[in-house]
Amino acid sequence: MAAAIPAADDRQEPQSSDWKNTILAGLANYIDAGSIVAGSAALALWMEAYKLSPTFVGLIGALGPNAISAGIGAFVGGRLCDLFGRKTIYQYDMLFYAFGMCWLIFAMNAWMVLTGFFLVGLAVGADIPASWSLIAETAPKGKRGAHSGVAQVLWYLGPVVVLLMFLVLEPLGLLGARIVFAHLAILAVALTFLRSRMKESQRWLEAQAEQEAAGTAPQPARLRDLMQRQWIGPMAFLAGMYGMWNLWAGTNGFFFPYILRTVGDQSQAMSVGVQSFSFLLGMLSIWLIFMQLSDRVNQRMLFLGSAVIQVVGMSLLALFPLTLPMALLHVVLMSVGQGFGAQSFFQLWSSEMFPTLLRSTAQGLMFGVVRIALGVFSLFVPILTATGFSTLAWILTGFLVLSGLIGFLGAPRNEGKSLDELEAEMGVEPA
Repeated sequence: MAAAIPAADDRQEPQSSDWKNTILAGLANYIDAGSIVAGSAALALWMEAYKLSPTFVGLIGALGPNAISAGIGAFVGGRLCDLFGRKTIYQYDMLFYAFGMCWLIFAMNAWMVLTGFFLVGLAVGADIPASWSLIAETAPKGKRGAHSGVAQVLWYLGPVVVLLMFLVLEPLGLLGARIVFAHLAILAVALTFLRSRMKESQRWLEAQAEQEAAGTAPQPARLRDLMQRQWIGPMAFLAGMYGMWNLWAGTNGFFFPYILRTVGDQSQAMSVGVQSFSFLLGMLSIWLIFMQLSDRVNQRMLFLGSAVIQVVGMSLLALFPLTLPMALLHVVLMSVGQGFGAQSFFQLWSSEMFPTLLRSTAQGLMFGVVRIALGVFSLFVPILTATGFSTLAWILTGFLVLSGLIGFLGAPRNEGKSLDELEAEMGVEPA
């Protein structure tokens, strides 16, 4: 067996390979977000080429990588991660992703599009708990938040690259969309080779070895192992906090184009520019706030600051007429607040609040519940939009308020603690 990654959680000083491993694992986020945005950008082209009905479009949204298929993939992938290890899943999962992308690259009808989206969603979902667990388990002590933030930066980078590619390739029509999907497939294949040089999580290997030393065969994580009071509370907290926020994030795609159309005669270039600007602001927020502070300051107060900024940003659209200055202020506030908010903390806390042999299973279960809930909710979004923009804005503000309250009341104080220290607090023998 190849040598494992040295246990990083006990080290104070990072090694040169730490950031490389984090980037290779975190590129799952680039592919996740890139797939979602690429699908959204190509949807109009598919509707025209294949005469898609509104019902079929809704089915694509509900079953795609932004919703149900990603949820199923996360649940299955998380369980397999705790059974067979992180490396096995996050390496070969990329080949499955590339296979799914080929359906979109060569799609000739509506059902090929739906099949491709479903397969891509399964692969994306399965990779999330594998990569998030690996990042947390190999980050040096006191740097877990910073390393988690890298994955979130890559999540924001994916849409920027995809949007700019669509802008440049717009004259090519459907061929341009195929090229964008091809770049994601090529990246997935390249990741398969690059990740093959990475080693298994030492923490997972040691947890397995401890079970063997105790005279018992290593047991895979099971759902009933998580259905204990000790773990139900953290799962309910994290799924509630992230789930409420994700309902806002998932619905955002419906009303953001409305904003761009309403504030003036915005060209396609301007639309892409505003969206790219929002993602770039989010990346700066992750880098300058979350990555710099999450390992050192009171995480509860940091999360609260993010929640307040987002609630204010969303409520502006419910309270005031939609003018260009108001729309730009909304974009700035939401982008900055998101960077060090619910999604970044969900990745970090979901890695910290469960022991090694349950970590990926718990992450996959929670991520799956959140994404599937979004898929079901997305079926009703067209009905909500018909009630009027102001009403929808208030509903989305309410989601953010609930997410903020749940996060603030349940936020742990894990800053600066190693995974060994956290597992000791859980009453689990450290790996």
